[in-house]
Amino acid sequence: MKFPPMKQMACTLAGLMATGMAFAQSEPVRWQLNMTPGVTSTAANAYHAHMIMLWICVIIGIIVFGAMAVAMIRFRHAKGAKPDTDFTHSTKLELIWTIIPILILVGSAWPATKMVIAQYSANQNAEKDEMVIKVTGYQWMWRYEYVGEGVDFISRLDRKSDNLRQSAASSQADIAAHGSYLRDVDKPLVIPADTRIRFVITADDVIHSWWVPALGWKQDAIPGVINDAWTKVAKPGTYRGVCAELCGKDHGFMPIVVKVLPKAEYQAWLAAQKATAAPPAPEPEPAPAVPAASEPAQAADVAQAPAAAPAA
Repeated sequence: MKFPPMKQMACTLAGLMATGMAFAQSEPVRWQLNMTPGVTSTAANAYHAHMIMLWICVIIGIIVFGAMAVAMIRFRHAKGAKPDTDFTHSTKLELIWTIIPILILVGSAWPATKMVIAQYSANQNAEKDEMVIKVTGYQWMWRYEYVGEGVDFISRLDRKSDNLRQSAASSQADIAAHGSYLRDVDKPLVIPADTRIRFVITADDVIHSWWVPALGWKQDAIPGVINDAWTKVAKPGTYRGVCAELCGKDHGFMPIVVKVLPKAEYQAWLAAQKATAAPPAPEPEPAPAVPAASEPAQAADVAQAPAAAPAA
C-alpha cells in the first residue's frame, strides 16, 4: 500500500517521536537514534554533554546548508555575471569565521571539562566508598569478588544461550523465544541501590574491557594492572553490558548483567550467598571414653591379700 506524501511524513514523524520517548530508558531499544541518559550521575553528565554538542551541530548545519540552498536557488540563473577581480580579502569576514568557531569550541569544551574533572575528583575519594567489588576478566567469563564479604563467584553466558548458539538444530523461532539471547548470564552481579561502590578491575589472561552503558563508564581489564572506577545507581533494575575489547574467539559470548536491588533486598541476597559459601560446620568431637574402674578393683585385691608374717 502506497501512502500519500503527507501520510508518509506523518508516519516518519510518529516513528521519530516514539524513538524519542525511548531516550529516557536505560536499555537500548530497537531503532534507537540517540544515546540514553543512563542511571548514574556519570552517565547523565555524558548524556547532557552529548546533547549540547548535538544541538550545536544542528544549528551550525541549519545555517551552513541553509546558506548553500539560498545561494544555489537565488543565483542559479545569474547569466552574464562578472567576477570581482579586485576583491582580495575581507578582514571583518575572516575575524568572524575565526572568532565564532573559537567561541563555540570553548563554550562546548568548558562544561565537558568540568564534568571530566568532577568525575576524576570523585574517583579519588576512596574514603566515601561503601563497598568494593573486584572484577576479573577471563576467557570468556567474569569473576566477581565482594571484598570483605566472603562472596566470590563466576558469571558466564547462560546455558540456554550457549546451547542455542552451538546447536545446528537451533532455529530463529528458538532464538526469538529465548528473549535475551546471548545477553543473559547464569549469575548476575548484584549490587544495592543508592550505594557508592568501588570497582577494582583486572584480568587473568588477556585484555578485556568491562562495559555497562547504563552506568556511563567503561574500564579496561589488563593482566597485572588494577584499574578502578566507582558508581552509584539510584534506580533498581537490571542493566546489561558486554566485554568491549576483542579478547579471542568467544569475545562476543561473555555478557555482563548487573542487577540493582533495594538495600533491604540486597542484604537478604548477601546473607543467602554467605550461607551458601560458608563451609559446613564441623561435627562435634566424640566425648572421651570413661576409663574402666580399675583402681577400686586393685584396692579390693590389696584388702583380700594375706597379711605379711611378723618378723621373728
